Amino acid sequence: MADVLGAEQVAAALGDLRGWAGDASAIERSVTAESFLDGIRLVAEVAHVAEQADHHPDIDIRWRTVTFRLSTHSAGGVTEKDLALARQINELIG
Repeated sequence: MADVLGAEQVAAALGDLRGWAGDASAIERSVTAESFLDGIRLVAEVAHVAEQADHHPDIDIRWRTVTFRLSTHSAGGVTEKDLALARQINELIG
């Protein structure tokens, strides 16, 4: 099982993760896409990398706004797996 990061570790990591906010329980980022279909395409791209990592975000889609929420549920908070997926999501967002 992955180790849950402490509040200070998460805060430090968020300093290097553009657009992300949160605490030791979860981190999240919202993105406004150019269109609804662009948002859905982004969700599909994130789903692909999440499946490869066997680590799946909570995703909320509201018209053009997509929110990704990351937490390692089995560990009870944010772990390195969440930070790695957040970095991948940022790469996809551009």
